[in-house]
Amino acid sequence: MYVCEYCGQESVKWMGKCPACGRWDSMREIKVAAASPSPSRKSVNLPGMSSAPLGASQAKLLHEIEADAEPRIDMGDAELNRVLGGGMVPGSLVLLGGEPGIGKSTLTLQTVLRLQGRRILYVSGEESARQIKLRADRLGATNEGLYVLCETSLEKIFQHIEEMQPDLVVIDSIQTIFRPEIESAPGSVSQVRESSVELLRIAKAGGIAAFVIGHVTKDGSLAGPRVLEHIVDTVLFFEGEKNAGYRVLRAIKNRFGSTNEIGLFEMRDTGLCDVPDISKFFLSEREADSGTAVIPTVEGTRPLLVEVQALVAQTPYVPPRRTSDAVDLKRLQLLLAVLEKRVRLPLGNSDVYVKAAGGIRIDEPAADLGLCVAMASSFANRRPRDKTVIFGEVGLSGEVRAVGQAETRLREAARLGFTAAVLPEKNARALKGTKTGIKLLPAATIGDALKLALPREEKN
Repeated sequence: MYVCEYCGQESVKWMGKCPACGRWDSMREIKVAAASPSPSRKSVNLPGMSSAPLGASQAKLLHEIEADAEPRIDMGDAELNRVLGGGMVPGSLVLLGGEPGIGKSTLTLQTVLRLQGRRILYVSGEESARQIKLRADRLGATNEGLYVLCETSLEKIFQHIEEMQPDLVVIDSIQTIFRPEIESAPGSVSQVRESSVELLRIAKAGGIAAFVIGHVTKDGSLAGPRVLEHIVDTVLFFEGEKNAGYRVLRAIKNRFGSTNEIGLFEMRDTGLCDVPDISKFFLSEREADSGTAVIPTVEGTRPLLVEVQALVAQTPYVPPRRTSDAVDLKRLQLLLAVLEKRVRLPLGNSDVYVKAAGGIRIDEPAADLGLCVAMASSFANRRPRDKTVIFGEVGLSGEVRAVGQAETRLREAARLGFTAAVLPEKNARALKGTKTGIKLLPAATIGDALKLALPREEKN
């Protein structure tokens, strides 16, 4: 059988291009077992766990189902609890991915070291027990209920789970685990898929919380078949620059909470530390100059102030370059077209570079107006209004549209010492009479916003 290593598409013959995902040279040959059941394939059943397949119970009427709140395991970390939706649910399977060396194992180990009074099994297929002990000593913590197992065979891992009955299982990493009856290398599509499905079955039926660490490919996506992300309950992604002192934990999928929440950690010699005041962290080294703008964004329930920097420079080369690691490149090109068409800014012969201070990525439409102001400020070499935040969605006709949670954004800006805000006119009318501590500067069009945000003379 030939299987695509990216999406798991199967074929009886080799093909240069996968018909499902369209990737070239991704079909890999694997050996499959016979159709008859193999005697070596065993399924581990924990005490009190039914041997019937999941979902074999009787159907129930929707109004007869009790929808009580799921019990949660406090992970001992405020940022991790926030991203998980209040803690980890027993019987759930959580997948944590990230670049090599970003801190996945460090975050996982320091988290389980804080879970005192619980039985935890830490399974490592990449490191020795001595290496894990040295990392725990560096973190300066210990847990008498933490057991370390260096094993890659899934059957042996399940035997230890059956004997220990842990509250939490950590697998580091899923790409190193294999089933002996599957004739393919660890990390292949078949091994990752089968190991994940069996681990999910054990977690759901036994009520065991499972934390799985996954590798990523060179393009930043999680390694293994795409079905892996569908199997698990929660997908967390650990991101950040290796040379930077912070890491961002983001939920891509969460069946028990919101996917809009983020957690921020600072990397220190003693491990990863929470950063509860993210806005102050990102604005700590800010210097007001041309080409900058402060945008109040909202990640889930948390307001976040981000400084956006833009550099517009004329170039003799055609076509000019447009580069950004903070926003989507297509959205940046759209905003540049609006500035050139509606405000008559001649940006067609200029290179444009946009980034966010600290390397954070901005995805929400409320950042449109701030991005436009930053690019116009750099083009005109004019400093924006002092202590002013800017937010709003920009339409193709140049209008500034209202965004949600405007009051939350303004209160966070006022807390950090900002005194004014350029915002959509509709949001300003809705906030009339509300005490936010911010002077409101409403704008109906992008031209109005540029006049307010980039005054020729500084106005108080």
